[in-house]
Amino acid sequence: MEKKPILRTVLALIGLATIAVVGVAALSSLLLDSAWFGGDRVAVVRIEGVIVDSRDAIEELRKFRDNPGVKAIVLRIDSPGGGVVASQEIYSEVLKTRADGRVKVVTSMGNLAASGGYYIAAATDKIVANPGTLTGSIGVIMELANVQGLLEKVGVQSVVIKSGTHKDLASPFRTMSAEDRAILQTVLDDVHDQFIQAVAAGRAMKVEQVRDLADGRVFTGRQARTVKLVDELGDLQDAIKLAGKLGGIAGEPRVVETRKHFSLRDLLGNIFDGKVSTLIPTGINLKYMLAF
Repeated sequence: MEKKPILRTVLALIGLATIAVVGVAALSSLLLDSAWFGGDRVAVVRIEGVIVDSRDAIEELRKFRDNPGVKAIVLRIDSPGGGVVASQEIYSEVLKTRADGRVKVVTSMGNLAASGGYYIAAATDKIVANPGTLTGSIGVIMELANVQGLLEKVGVQSVVIKSGTHKDLASPFRTMSAEDRAILQTVLDDVHDQFIQAVAAGRAMKVEQVRDLADGRVFTGRQARTVKLVDELGDLQDAIKLAGKLGGIAGEPRVVETRKHFSLRDLLGNIFDGKVSTLIPTGINLKYMLAF
C-alpha cells in the first residue's frame, strides 16, 4: 500500500529534475546566444566536414546577424567542399549577412578549406589561413559509376525504355557515348564558370586572374596569400581578433558559439560521402569538392 505514494514521489522528483535540467539548458543556451552580458561579441560559425546541406549554417548566420550584440562573425571552415547547391546557398547567405555593413564576416581556415569550402570563404570580408592550410581546388567534379561489365558477368541485362534521346544520359548500365560526355562537360563548364565568377566578385579580382588559378589545384595558405586568394596568415584567434577589429569592438572580443549536439547521421555522412558514392549508381551529382 505504501509503494504507490513512494512511486508517485519518485516520479514527481524525476519530473522536477527534468524540468530543472531543461530550464538550465534553455537558460544557458539563451545566455550563450545573446549579448546581454559582456557587451559586443564575435560569433563563431563552424563549417566542418563534407558540405551536404546548408540548413544549419544558414540558420546560425541568420540568428547571429539578427542579434544586435553580435558585431562580427567568424566562419571556421575545415572542409574539402561538397555539394554545389549547398555551397552556393551558404555563399549567398554570407552576402546577405554582410549586406547592410553592420556585421562583418571573416573566414578562419583550418586544415582544409578547399573547393566548396573556398567558395564560401570568398563571400567573406577577409580570409585568414594557417600557413599549412590546404585551400583552393577551384573546380567541379562529377563522378559516375558504370556497372555494365559487372552485370554482363553475372548474366543480368539492363532494359531501358525512354522518351528523349538523352534521358538516360548518366546511366550506369551502358557505356557513355562521346555525345553524352560532351553534354555533361558543358554542364560542368558552366558550373565551373559560376565558381570563378563568385571568387572574382568576392575577392575583387579579374575573372581571368581567377581562371588562371581555377584548374583544380590546391595551395598552401602561404601560397594562397601570394596569389591573393587569402588575406592574412594566422589561426582562429587571429581571425577572431581581426573580426572584432572590423566590427568596431575595442580590446579582446568576447566570443559566442552555438553548441551542437552529436549526430551519428552527420558523422557517417562526413565519413562516407564522396567515398562510397562512386560505388553506388546515383545519377548526376555535381560537387565543388576536393577529390580524395
